[in-house]
Parts: sequence; structure tokens; C-alpha cells
Amino acid sequence: MINIYNNGAYLIDGVIRTEDRAKLEKELSGKNITLDMESARKRTITSSILKSHDISKINGKCRIKFDGMASHDITYVGIIQTARTGGLNKFPMPYALTNCHNSLCAVGGTINEDDHAFGLSAAKKYGGIYVPANQAVIHQFVRERMTGCGKMLLGSDSHTRYGALGTMGIGEGGPELVKQLLNNTYDIDQPQAVLVYLTNKPRHGVGPHDVALALCAAVFKSKTVNNKILEFAGPGVGELSVDFRNGIDVMTTETTCLSSVWITDEKVKHFYENHGRKLDYKKLEPENGAYYDTAIEIDLSKIESMIALPFHPSNAIPIKELLRSPKEYLSSVEEDARKQFGEKAYLKLASTVKNGNISVEQGIIAGCAGGTFENICAAASILENGSTGNDYFSLSVYPSSMPVYLGLTRKGITEKLMESGAVLKPAFCGPCFGAGDVPSNGTMSIRHTTRNFPNREGSNPDGGQSASVALMDARSIAATAANKGILTPATECDYDDSVPEYIYDGSVYEKRIYNGFGKPDPEVELRYGPNITDWPKISPLTEDIMLKVAAVILDEVTTTDELIPSGEISSYRSNPQKLSEFALFRRVPEYVGRAKLIRSTDEQRREGVISEELANVYNKLGISAEKAQKTALGSVIYANKPGDGSAREQAASCQRVLGGSANIARDYATKRYRSNLINWGIIPFILPADQEVNFKSGDFIYIPDVKKNIAEGKQNFVAKVVSGNDIYEIKLKCSELTDDEKSIILSGCLINEYAKKL
Repeated sequence: MINIYNNGAYLIDGVIRTEDRAKLEKELSGKNITLDMESARKRTITSSILKSHDISKINGKCRIKFDGMASHDITYVGIIQTARTGGLNKFPMPYALTNCHNSLCAVGGTINEDDHAFGLSAAKKYGGIYVPANQAVIHQFVRERMTGCGKMLLGSDSHTRYGALGTMGIGEGGPELVKQLLNNTYDIDQPQAVLVYLTNKPRHGVGPHDVALALCAAVFKSKTVNNKILEFAGPGVGELSVDFRNGIDVMTTETTCLSSVWITDEKVKHFYENHGRKLDYKKLEPENGAYYDTAIEIDLSKIESMIALPFHPSNAIPIKELLRSPKEYLSSVEEDARKQFGEKAYLKLASTVKNGNISVEQGIIAGCAGGTFENICAAASILENGSTGNDYFSLSVYPSSMPVYLGLTRKGITEKLMESGAVLKPAFCGPCFGAGDVPSNGTMSIRHTTRNFPNREGSNPDGGQSASVALMDARSIAATAANKGILTPATECDYDDSVPEYIYDGSVYEKRIYNGFGKPDPEVELRYGPNITDWPKISPLTEDIMLKVAAVILDEVTTTDELIPSGEISSYRSNPQKLSEFALFRRVPEYVGRAKLIRSTDEQRREGVISEELANVYNKLGISAEKAQKTALGSVIYANKPGDGSAREQAASCQRVLGGSANIARDYATKRYRSNLINWGIIPFILPADQEVNFKSGDFIYIPDVKKNIAEGKQNFVAKVVSGNDIYEIKLKCSELTDDEKSIILSGCLINEYAKKL
């Protein structure tokens, strides 16, 4: 089904070749194809797009300028507020502010709509594009209006992926967008390209989510594609519609790759023509003899209907395999939940098995992955003349944009779904991050959305409320709905999989969307609601630092959802102090209280008072009171591998608001989380693999000369740990920082850095 070649591969005459280089050179003698790896790497689509956007003059380093950007209503307020501190006067590129996350007033009051009013006023003031609530989810809007073959787009959402349309999309935390707004660059090491070579075509009943989940399962745990760029090619690409490609592409985020890009063809050309943007199309393909450091070969004909069990998209298996041993698989999920989250995450999934069948109570087809025209057409075809039933099971369908909704309505698709008992809802990302459509306690929800991390279905384990999300393709969700909630793979359904022609009609956008790019009006005043507040004052780095451990997380991977939960809490993201109250509260509930106490102790230090506990620690280390007075105290989180999942900067900024100064980890799950830490002045330390250290909450870690060492670009740090009466030395590492990153950390955060420049 999926083969991985870690020793590299060439793409020669459109065929993947994994043989020894010497053997290939002998075979190709006289064909004028040079197999030198350094030059062959430059023949990829990846290399050509990066080169056209890179202003760096240093080999192996990229300084990227993007063609456009997009943010949604969880992130754009903070981005604009931060950019204002750096002197923002207009948006230098097309920048779309979409309103697809905080569309519900989940916590009461006016705070979500206040953010939307702020967004519209900012679009007017700085020359932006404003997409009102329920018009489109962020990534569908960008597909429809902003992509272009060979372009690069940056988004403050981790699923910023438009590779199937020939556009390299990268999802990052808000500060990276701030840098672009202030005419700075996105700085990365030259990423490797990974060939994803598709063959054959999917069987009847298999959809894009099935392929995507199979890919995630194959590569996530091995870190095969971590921070690399996936380049899709091969004869199988031509067998897929553009909607199908988009559905696979948006899920590449869950592999932890940096970005993606696909070869383009007549189908992509038709997409741009259909959307009135034919000039945005050009053919993209690698040059003959392109070399890839890794290759993944996927035989589409062997992909089955898949299900990703809680709590990660990579936890995917064929539905048929699950149904062969349902109690064993579901009991295993329950046990994993208890190990990871304790008894508060008690699940009862095995109880959903009756007579060998699994009963689910909710189906959702939504968002940038599920809510596409073809997915919804397939679901309607499966449910035609059928019924979702009048028992516990329910089905909700969210078209991804108003043009898609209009197209479905004109083709009679929405009518078929409504006749079956499905509920049609407007464009909204809520089911993907835990706002809206919360299932009942102890049940399972099956969703064609992007993630199934803990709590993204909206449950609250601390309150004794637990439910779970399993990811499936829209086709298998519809098959399950037609079977009244009994889990069913779509490969077992006989249905018409032909798709009516979709004709895009953008007139609905022209009547609602504010398009002010290139027309900033500095006279417009920003509209503030009472929940929109400025960032608190953050101090620059001191010569030495003292850290106190506020949380220890020993899970294999820690997601950003655990660092700062999503769902209704997202409504507070324009209020840094309020939002920080929820940091880690579903994973380490004691963290906020501990961090606040540490912050208070440091505030006393700045006022000239050293606490008795801190004085005792410095005494044990033999450090003078004068030096202690000049050494900042900050909290630190230890986690084995933090930062998987969302790009949200608040996973870092909330730590900083609470006085966090560093993270210590064995590794960082994503580049974007590490970047978020740096942009908020949090030092991303690594604990080398050869050191066994059992940190405990309350341990102190003293790191001398930290400011000097970071300024000089040193990567190795010697620290002393005070744990009760024990004192021992450890070594920490901070991998290479760019000059800009060093300066940001020294300044205390990106806001301070830009204020300093002003």
C-alpha cells in the first residue's frame, strides 16, 4: 500500500527510481541526465518555488518573502496588535482576515463579534480583505481567491496547505505573520523535499481522507517527513480530481511536514478557469532527474476505508480491521487515555460494541478537509432515498464556503441530504477544534475534519465529561449514517460516485466581502471591545537566569491543544491575561497557580526583595545576593516532545504572560512551535539524549551567562539543578539561532524587538 525509501530517489522520465546511483548512471549514459545530487536537488518543484521567494545570499539558508497571507478570528487580533507596536501602517501584501473559528458566542457576551468588528476596522485601516462569519472557512477561501501556481502563502493556522493548486502554503504562529507585515522575512534552513509518488486510482468508496490517514499512519511516528516539503507526483495524480487532491493535501500538516506542493495539470488549469483566475495557472513539474532525499510510494488502489482512532490522525487503521476486533481496539484506546490523562479521562468506548458492531452517535462532515463540493456530493449519493434514523445518531454537514453551498443547492445535493435527515450548517471550523457539535458523554463522534486530539470534540474531563473523535472520510460517515449509526466502510456501499459539474459563483462574495487591499485608510479608527487588551510588559533577558519547574509532562508527544486548549476558550484569545488562565488546565491543572507564584516571586525580586526560598537556593549554589538580585526568575515546562498540532502562538504566549522563560524538551514536534517560543522570548532548550534527568515540579535550574552565550551564538549551556537538598549539573543545548532570533530572545520577545527598533 505505502512504501518508504529513506535512501533517496530520482524521478526520471516521470518514473520513481530508487536504484543505486552508479547503476542508474550506467543505464542512463548518453541520455544527458546528470545525477549529481546537489544539482539534482535543484530540479524539484520545491527548489524552484523556494528560490523564487528567497532573498538570502547564504547557501543552505532561506529568507522568504510571501505573496499573501491569511488569518482567522482566533489569531488576527493579536497579530495586528503586535504589528502595530512595530509601526504597521499598511498591509504590504494581500492579507485575508476570515471569521470561521469564533463564529459562535460560546462563552456568552459580545466578545467574538467585537473581534470581528476589530477585524473589519483593521482591514479598512490597513488595506486588507475581510471575510464575514459563515462565508467561508479560511483555507477554502484562500483556495478560491488567493492561490496561484508557483506562489507562496503564509497563514496563522497549521493547515495552511494549498499544494494541490501549485501553491506552497506554510502555517505558522502569529509572530511570523507580523514579520511579513513589517517587511521582514521568514527564515529557515533549506528544507529537504520528499517525493510522494502516487500510482493507480482509488477504489470505489475510498475518499481523500482515507488516503491522507493512511499516509499519516505511515510516516508520523518515524518523523520521516518532519519539517520537510512533500512533493506529489506520479501517474496517480492524474486519476484524482482537484477536490480529492485538496483533501489529501490539507492533511499533510498531520505528518509534521513543513509544506507541500503537487504537479499541476489540465484539471488544475480548469479549477483556475472555473474560479475566474486563469492567469494564476501554470504547469508545474520537476525537471527530469530530480533527486529527493526521501520518497514515499502510494498505490492508491490498495487504500481502504480508514478510521483514525483517538487521539491522533496517525492512529489510523482500516475500518474492516477495527470491526474484526472492535472491543480489543477500543479497550486499547481507553487504556492509553488512562495512562496519558489519568482517571479523569475515563472513556467507555468498548461499551459501544454490540453484537460485533460499533454504534456511534454523531457524524460530522465539515471544514477545509470535509466540507468540499465532491465530499458532500458523495455523502448525498450514499444517503439518497435513505435515512439517518430517529435514534441517537445525528449527521451535520458544513459546506466549506457560500459558493460551495450555493453550488450544492443548485445541483439539488442539499435537498437530498436534508431529505435523509442530515442537518446543513454554514461554513464553520468549530467541529475541528471543539466549539460546537459536542457529543454526549462517553460517546464517539466520527468526523471528516482535520484532527481528533483530546478535547477537540468539546468535552471536559475535569468536569467528568469525556467523549472521543474518530476521523473518517465523508463517504464512510455517510455509509454509517445510512446504517443508522452502525460503523460502516463506504467500500461496502453500492452508490453512484459520479459528481455533477461544479460551477463556481463568486457573486455571493462580492456582496459581502470587504476587499480593501491596496486601499488603506489611515483615518479609520480601530474598533475595540472590552475583551481586546494589550500585551503585558515583558522584560528583556538578564545575564543569568533561574528557572523553576512548573510542569513536567512525560507523554511521548504534547500537543498545542494541551498547552492551551481550543474550543470555547478560543474566545478569550484577544485577552492575553484572561487566556493565560487556561494554560495547561486540562493537562496539568496546577500549572497556572505554580507559574503565577513564580512570576510573583520574580516581581518581588525586581522590587528588591528576594524570597526566603530563592535565597536558600542561591545560598546552596554559593551565589551572592547582589548577583541574585540581577538574575530573573522564570517558570519552565519540561515535556518530552511538545508542540504537535496547531500553529497557535498562544501555546507559547500564555506561558510568557505567566512568566515563563524557557522550555526544556528532548525534541520539538514542529518548527512552528519552536518559532513561537523564540518569538515570545522563551528559550527552546534541548536536553541531550545521553542525559537521564528526572525533573520534578519545584526544581530550580540555574543557567549562568545565558545572555552572553546566546548573543555569541553558543549552543551548549551548563546548568545546575537544585532539587530539594540535591544539587547536580546538567548540559542543555539550544540549537542554532539566526541573528534575528538571538536578538528577539535578548530583547525579551518580538514586541520588544520591534519597539526597540522604532
